[in-house]
Amino acid sequence: MSISKYMRNVLNIKDLNIHFGENCCQDVVIKGQIAKVFSAVLTFEALRCPNCGMKNQQSIVKNGTKKSRIVLPEVSGYPAFLDLNKQRFLCRECSSTFSAQTNIVEKNCFISRATKVSIALYARKTISEKDIAAIHHVSANTTSRVFKNSYNSFKQTYHYLPKHLCFDEFKSVKDCVGAMSFVCCDSQTHQLFDVLPDRRLFKLREYFLRFPYEVRARVETVVTDLYSPYMILIKEVFPNAKIIIDRFHIILQVNRALNQTRIQVMNGLRKASEPKDRRDYTKLKNYWKLLLMDQDKLDFTNFRYHRLFKKGMCDKDVVDYLLGIDLTLKANYDAYQTIKYAVNHKEKELFKNFLNEPHKSLSPNMTKAIKSLKVAEEYILNSLSYTYSNGVIEGINNKIKVIKRVSYGYRNFIHFRNRIFIQFNLLQAI
Repeated sequence: MSISKYMRNVLNIKDLNIHFGENCCQDVVIKGQIAKVFSAVLTFEALRCPNCGMKNQQSIVKNGTKKSRIVLPEVSGYPAFLDLNKQRFLCRECSSTFSAQTNIVEKNCFISRATKVSIALYARKTISEKDIAAIHHVSANTTSRVFKNSYNSFKQTYHYLPKHLCFDEFKSVKDCVGAMSFVCCDSQTHQLFDVLPDRRLFKLREYFLRFPYEVRARVETVVTDLYSPYMILIKEVFPNAKIIIDRFHIILQVNRALNQTRIQVMNGLRKASEPKDRRDYTKLKNYWKLLLMDQDKLDFTNFRYHRLFKKGMCDKDVVDYLLGIDLTLKANYDAYQTIKYAVNHKEKELFKNFLNEPHKSLSPNMTKAIKSLKVAEEYILNSLSYTYSNGVIEGINNKIKVIKRVSYGYRNFIHFRNRIFIQFNLLQAI
């Protein structure tokens, strides 16, 4: 095997007009880093002049060479470059000159096609554009340009909607007018559907009304949180869809109310003059997680020594003591556990009966939370009948936030949106 054939095979170069000689690889310090620099010559007999179109009948002669340093993918962890001496030609018919061209690099470009392909593939990884640029030894602007040129732009067809949708929002970029951006996905396939810059009602209405009525009528369920504009939107644009409130957000509503009540009780105890009250403050602060646990999961058999109580107690005894500190806290705890049990076990009758019975001894925070649940009672009961939840879209949201965090934020929404779609395989490579 000749040296040229061997080196072309190593560097994955398919152009047979590129020839390597002996000692064609050298270690050179470039920008303070040792790099592998390969030397080669690109030469062949020109068939015709690209300027006048005249066929080569002894009219095109070789006219020296021109060196180009081309960026290659890394070799053995080192930056790699190809010093390519391109043949220059002179056309005697039109007196013009031109250079030999190769398929390993585009015309007037010094970054190899293989490097650009590698950059485009790295776009699917959760890594910042600057890091991708550093890995390939190009500028960040080059990386951004390769992304743009390597993937088709996303265009919504407005001829299809999934039968089961999930709605949520996230904080995107500063150039968006709204405070939050909107994201939706397919509940069944878990496929991201679209990302919009604004979650405000009139913007979402304008977007979904672009879909024909027949398409919107085929939507059967939409899972969302307790954000009221979403409920208004769903009733307006999806005539046959059932609204499902995500079960996590139902429990979160009463969870926050219980925590706020506990903090209010603690603040009252902290200012008390009695030493016992101040000790109770510390106990509520240290054992707050036990109040949020499922009541039937509390340990009542294993006794452990608790420093604040100075004796052995099981988890059930600790919770009973904490609830005995304040009657309002106990009433809130009972309400929280009832709602949590009903939602987790899909007890529709228990949930309905609890919402409709009077609640006199609850704190204002818990009363407000229960009123919010009562307003959305019909949709919450749907969540106890269906298995769909916002878990999948929360996972999508988490990945979007990771993309944003590793890139130290984005300034342009379209750029950010395209990177999200590349990560979720919604943009096809050109």
